[in-house]
Amino acid sequence: MITAERKPLEEVKDLIGEARNVLVMGCGTCVTVCFAGGSREAAELVVSLRMATRLAGAPREITETTVQRQCEWEYLDEARADVEQADVIVSLACGIGVQAIAERFPDARVVPGVNTTFLGMPTEHGIWEERCAACGECILGITAGICPIARCAKSLLNGPCGGSEAGHCEVSPDTPCAWQLIHDRLQRLGVLDVLMQPQPPKNWKSSRDGGPRRIVRDDLRLAGEQE
Repeated sequence: MITAERKPLEEVKDLIGEARNVLVMGCGTCVTVCFAGGSREAAELVVSLRMATRLAGAPREITETTVQRQCEWEYLDEARADVEQADVIVSLACGIGVQAIAERFPDARVVPGVNTTFLGMPTEHGIWEERCAACGECILGITAGICPIARCAKSLLNGPCGGSEAGHCEVSPDTPCAWQLIHDRLQRLGVLDVLMQPQPPKNWKSSRDGGPRRIVRDDLRLAGEQE
């Protein structure tokens, strides 16, 4: 899932500026799971902003709403009336949600209320760790389901560097060496020999070199929308 962290209140206040009508919009998917931007966090931010408004003595209307997914038009349209009444929208979704609002409502001013961090998963209560770099050329079938692009500090494709020690990355003793994890899992599965085939340099064109990425599935598109 996409993980995010809430921005400091002072930064959000600076982004809002002198706007009189503020809409805080939560998102019901990824940021809800990582406790950064769901309905509860939206309500908490509204309370904090209202308190700051009272202390500053400046009149300001602050409301909140949460949609199921900010990255899809059909859910954003449910909040159209609220958006059109707001001077500024504070989106608590990931950066995709912020941009979706800006595209769907060209006349709306939208600012982020969270910092999008990475694609990850919870490893224990209150801790999320990066697991995928969305590189566009998945090699998990070769590396036993462990991603060296995201989990190796150097994104190495053919084994560990010389800095790993006792199964830990040289970047931090708290970070396991991704290639040690890969080796151990392949060995346990009895397919360690797959590492004998060197991997060629990664083709980064499938990542960011070609500009913003796009996937087109003509079989899923509606009639009349075919290019």
